[in-house]
Amino acid sequence: MDKNTEIITDVDGNVYHTISIGTQVWMVENLKTTKYNDGTEIPFIFDTAEAWYELNSPGYCWYDDNENYMETTGALYNWHTLNTGKLCPKGWHIPTDKEWSILAEFLGGEIVAGGKMKAIGTEFWSSPNAGATNLSGFTALYGSFRGKSGFIPLSNGTLLFWSGTAYDDVDAWAWYLRFDSEALGRNHGGKYHGFSVRCLKDG
Repeated sequence: MDKNTEIITDVDGNVYHTISIGTQVWMVENLKTTKYNDGTEIPFIFDTAEAWYELNSPGYCWYDDNENYMETTGALYNWHTLNTGKLCPKGWHIPTDKEWSILAEFLGGEIVAGGKMKAIGTEFWSSPNAGATNLSGFTALYGSFRGKSGFIPLSNGTLLFWSGTAYDDVDAWAWYLRFDSEALGRNHGGKYHGFSVRCLKDG
């Protein structure tokens, strides 16, 4: 894995470092933009759990409605926001389910890939932060997500990233890391969920 010298800036002025992992180039930080790449504002949802769950259109929030989480874990977006095709900076995109799978395969398979993606230590992950080596340089910092009933407690220990691939009309594929596992897991969840986003360079 090689550090990439390319620095990316989104329309809000947020700066992202990049890393080459196999044939792919990933952002090292979670996306935190509040605007699409054409400058249009993304709707900010500061409301009840019901309002978020019932939303069938784009929206984002900060974990626990606290903007202090922006710098470490970025924003949480529902899948409708991704599906516009305008969320990542130009020249970048939301990784598809297949592209996440390619990452996992390069890192030795889903069973061990997660450990190579998680930041080491217990500053950002709960103990034991199983298998964490960050050998890939992906540097995943733990942050929880928004579910049907509201924000999921940090004690849950699961970090979820959206893919750009729908599972069906209701769900989309997502990939996840946990504090107690070195695996990179895969599951599908309702498009209303607020998950984290990493962008992948077009290629």
